[in-house]
Amino acid sequence: MSNNTQTNDKPAFGKLRSFLWPIHNFELKKFVPMLILFFCIAFNYTILRDTKDTLVVTSGGAEAITFLKLWGVLPAAIIFMLMYSKLSNVLSKKNLFYASLSPFLIFFVVFAFILFPNREALHPTEFCDRLQASLPAGMAGLISMLRYWTFSIFYIMAELWGSVCLSLLFWGFANDITKVSESKRFYALFGLGANLSLIFAGSFIIWASRPARAIGLAMDKWQVSLYWLMGALTLSGIIILATFNWMQKNVMTDPRFYDQNAQKKMKKSKPKLGIKDSLKFLMKSKYLALVAILVLSYGMCINMIEVTWKSQLKLAYPLENDYSAFMGRFSMITGVVTMFMILFVGGNSIRKMGWRFSALITPVMVLITGGLFFAFMLFSDQLTGLVAVLGTSPLMLAVVFGMIQNILSKSAKYSLFDPTKEMTYIPLDQESKVKGKAAIDVVGARMGKSGGALIQSFLIVTLGSVAAMAPYVCVLILAMIGMWIFSAFSLDKLFKKAMTEHDAKEAAEAKETKDAPAEAEPANATKEEPAPAS
Repeated sequence: MSNNTQTNDKPAFGKLRSFLWPIHNFELKKFVPMLILFFCIAFNYTILRDTKDTLVVTSGGAEAITFLKLWGVLPAAIIFMLMYSKLSNVLSKKNLFYASLSPFLIFFVVFAFILFPNREALHPTEFCDRLQASLPAGMAGLISMLRYWTFSIFYIMAELWGSVCLSLLFWGFANDITKVSESKRFYALFGLGANLSLIFAGSFIIWASRPARAIGLAMDKWQVSLYWLMGALTLSGIIILATFNWMQKNVMTDPRFYDQNAQKKMKKSKPKLGIKDSLKFLMKSKYLALVAILVLSYGMCINMIEVTWKSQLKLAYPLENDYSAFMGRFSMITGVVTMFMILFVGGNSIRKMGWRFSALITPVMVLITGGLFFAFMLFSDQLTGLVAVLGTSPLMLAVVFGMIQNILSKSAKYSLFDPTKEMTYIPLDQESKVKGKAAIDVVGARMGKSGGALIQSFLIVTLGSVAAMAPYVCVLILAMIGMWIFSAFSLDKLFKKAMTEHDAKEAAEAKETKDAPAEAEPANATKEEPAPAS
């Protein structure tokens, strides 16, 4: 009786284990360092995202964000894409990683210890006052971008960190060393590292933003907080470089995880296209164009909703430390919700329901939550009774509605949008992965946000405020989500076809390897997917 019970329990335990943790023991050597990389890169991204908003919104207002994305972030993204494309033909992938990440770490240290302490002397306050007096009120955001130019550069570099270090460097590296069979199990769980970092980074931001950190020091409270935040970011950056270097020595040399001969073969056969030829190649690819539309749509929708929300947030929390502490709490909650989505929705949705169903969850989530947020913004006068019952103010209710919208949208992005988007790169050739991905993730993502910023800046200059443009923004978001959903349906057909061809090619290569002489065959070639040890 007991033997039968044990026999029946083992399969049940195995199913539960594979449901929650579908990683084989021998794969931990590769999976754990990738998790550390993702954790540290996302930890820095959370600190930078919350800090850049605190610097810009509390000094120049949320209106400045729209001008920064258009006139600062987009040109910087294009310049970086051109440099990255050129360097990818010259440097090895290892050195390209170092060359792309190091300038960010250097700048953030310089900002915290040199630029910010001397901001009063560096900012052209008097000139901008005269400029403001001679220009329309709707241009205040553009003038703030110039007035606080050191904050503007910080904002630009912080925005690029997400696109370059998270989307391009990490996911580019992951796509290079992850097999198709591994990606279905790895990619959703990679998000665990990112969302654990949201919780840790959010807690650290709250701690660093407390005014008590500055007691007894001859400097303002926010400057002390900034020292702590940038110090943690620098330490995390060092861990990223050390982990990546360890993987180069220990994982990239292990034939179970990385086939160097196949990569060299691919590199030899890869055409050396110039920048113009690379862009032409991208424009001619319907597959990559559809991926770009997904990224553009997400960027535009989220940007237009966030600016409206942050304008309300500044009114509720005008002081830097208060604003930063709120953003820390926001990041913590986002991390908890997203981890739930990853564990119980993300990976299982992709494995059981397929790519298309999983890719459509994010636009539907943005549609529902964004619709509720704008409904409150547009009809707040009719909801005075509800506000009175809840014992709060219309302003705080707007902040809470916007926070819920952002948390749910971001959790859908991290758990579903990013993994499904990255899966589309797997069946592509090396040229499309490197240069096509650079164009989509850096320029495409930034153009999505900058496109939203262009529309918003025009509306702000024309209508005079963020609140006045809310009805028009709502209609535009509905149109973008419609295009987003249509593109997901179209891409699903092409993705299935590309994956079929890719799997057939892998099967043919595996057959060739199996038919090769025994001495040329790796000792563990037939043990790629052993059953998880109980």
